[in-house]
Amino acid sequence: MRIIDPHMHMVSRSTDDYERARRAGIECCIEPAFWSGQDKHNAGAFFDYFEQIIGHETRRAERVAGMDHYVTIGLEPKEANYREMAETVLERLPEYLDRDPVVGVGEIGLDQDTEDEEWAFRKQLRIADERELPVIVHTPHENKPEGTRRIVDMIEDEGVTQERIIIDHNTERTIDTALETDCWLGFTLYPGKIAVDDAIDLLEAYGTEKMILNSAADWDPSDPLAVPRARDEMLDRGWDRETVRQVVFENPYEFFDQSPNFEYSR
Repeated sequence: MRIIDPHMHMVSRSTDDYERARRAGIECCIEPAFWSGQDKHNAGAFFDYFEQIIGHETRRAERVAGMDHYVTIGLEPKEANYREMAETVLERLPEYLDRDPVVGVGEIGLDQDTEDEEWAFRKQLRIADERELPVIVHTPHENKPEGTRRIVDMIEDEGVTQERIIIDHNTERTIDTALETDCWLGFTLYPGKIAVDDAIDLLEAYGTEKMILNSAADWDPSDPLAVPRARDEMLDRGWDRETVRQVVFENPYEFFDQSPNFEYSR
């Protein structure tokens, strides 16, 4: 069964991880720009990082695993708090959104829910909406229910197209708030976010429409095979194969197919 993983930070993974992921059924991945473990202190560091995931990682995925690799570009909330640097990054953001493998804006959202984070989130929501691009939204690690509520309020206040937004890193404490919108919902199978069994429990309780699983594999303890493992667990629980395919392939395909640069073929 083919899989699209819509949130893999493959810049942090080895070539062996690409090969393992491909053998497990992941034919396509989307790599969002994210906080890379240490704050950047000048705008040039962002531009070098954007170039790396747009160019090097896209070529590496194809070369070592025959995997389609796409990217979303954005200013992650943690670093939005360096306001002068953030303004410089966002000034140049549109030029990166025009690049071939870039299929959306992200990840953006909240970390500590500061004024600067809210400013950057609103601005990037507007940039994405003007360009009719998908958006990946990061909900905070701490005060997650309150942060998710604030994110939903800002999305509604900006009046942007919610069907092009995925609110990610959901748990049982945020799902009801996220479901108040017309956004898609992501579940990140990652330590500290949500376990595979818990995510499947929520899908069983709430259904699979506009629900997406992802791995967010990065430098910390994480698993680039988290989505294939969830696929196998759903099948072991007796899920219908077509329903499983809907979750791990059709849903992410439909979401990113809203981008003009997403050219992966069914």
